Formats: sequence, C-alpha cells, structure tokens
Amino acid sequence: MRQFVITPAAGKRLIGKAMAMHPEIRRALDCGTVVIVAGTTNGYVAEEIFATIGGVAGFTRSRFFRGITLPPFRPTTDTGRLPDESEFPGDVIITNGIWQKGKTIFDVVDDLKEGDVILKGANALDLNRKRAAIYIGHPKGGTIAAALQAVIGRRVRLILPVGLEKRISGDLDDLAGKLNVPGTRGPRLLPVPGHVFTEIDALALLTGAVAELVAGGGVCGAEGSVWLAVSGEPEQEEAAENLLRSLSHEPPFFL
Repeated sequence: MRQFVITPAAGKRLIGKAMAMHPEIRRALDCGTVVIVAGTTNGYVAEEIFATIGGVAGFTRSRFFRGITLPPFRPTTDTGRLPDESEFPGDVIITNGIWQKGKTIFDVVDDLKEGDVILKGANALDLNRKRAAIYIGHPKGGTIAAALQAVIGRRVRLILPVGLEKRISGDLDDLAGKLNVPGTRGPRLLPVPGHVFTEIDALALLTGAVAELVAGGGVCGAEGSVWLAVSGEPEQEEAAENLLRSLSHEPPFFL
C-alpha cells in the first residue's frame, strides 16, 4: 500500500483524464452526443476529452462555469454567479466527435437519446452512499433540471464528476430538507440520481488500483487536499504513483 496527497486541482485533472477514457463517454463520442455542463471540474474534463479527439482551438476553462465559490474578498452574486458573465462560453456539446461550439444544454436537451451522456458537476458528496447533490441558484432549477428531463424521460446517462474535497458527513436528503424550506436563505440543494465519479474511481479506471480516503487538509496551497491509500498489484501501485506524480504540479484554478 502507498499513500499520496492530491490537491483539489490535481484531483480535477485526474478526474478529467479518467472521464476521457470512460467507456460510455468513448461510445457517445463515436456515435452520439456528450454534454459537458459548464463547471470548474468539467473544464478539466473538457480539456482532456478534446485532447483525445485531436484537440480543439477556442476552448478555455477560465470562465467555463455558471456558479462558483470564491473567497469573501472576491464576491459573487448571492447565487454564486460573477457580476459580469459576458465571457461565459456556453457548455461543451460534442456530437459524433464534433464540438457544437456556442451551444448549451438547453439547446440540445430535447434531442438527447439513450446512449448519450451528460456530465454535470456537484457541490456535495456522500462518499459512503455514492450520492451527490447540486446547489440550485436558478428559480427554475438551472441546468440539472434540464438534464433530468433527458435522464428520467429518455434514459440518457448522467455522470457526476465530483472531487473528494466536496464530501459531507450528513444525509443528503436530510440536508436538502433543511435548506429547501421556505424562509431559508442561500442556494437550495438537490440530491440527484447519477453515476458519481471521484478521484477514487479515476484511479481504478486508469490503473486498476484500489484507493481509500484516509486523511485530508493542508496549507500553503494544499488546502482542501486529500490523502489516499492506494493498494493493488505491484504494477497497479506503480502505475498509480507514476500517474499521481505527473499531476502533482497541477496549478490551482484561477480566473
């Protein structure tokens, strides 16, 4: 068994690399549609997926999000959105391997079908139950409300790439019940059905190794980091070590 520390940025990059190799996403890239809903983790996912289909000019993850959490000295609106969204590029929609530049999930959701895939980030992770929930700031439910029409109505696959730094200790349904009652201020919370995919899943997919969350925290740029204990066959552990070392200098996310 070997232990590794993973920063949030390195975790996002790791998840992105694994999403690009995910078999359901590969199938949808070949003959279907992949919808990458804007979000900070999904910006890394989009970069890695684009790299597997020959790269693409014009994509940047610097404003690839709608809501965002920033320190108090970098205020947002009360729904977590930047005051100026003029640089928002839209979601990434890839159909039969071709980027439909400028489109959003709202443009294509009615055309999605079984076999297509939606990737949507999350804000709260119940690691024990493999469930995730999403903060809602939009009065009509935002992108997840649109996505669920296709997920529930037409069996479109929903994958939730989410970093371990977003883990919570309570029950998501109980938390949603508290945050969604009338009179409560701040975002609402929606637990959603979908395939939760963390750094642990990414390591399993890319190396075959088994990882377990054992500790967390850090300072001087390591805030929000997690410690993973990784085990497997010697070649799997070595592959995990080589992979994580290659990601260890991933810089923090900046606007």
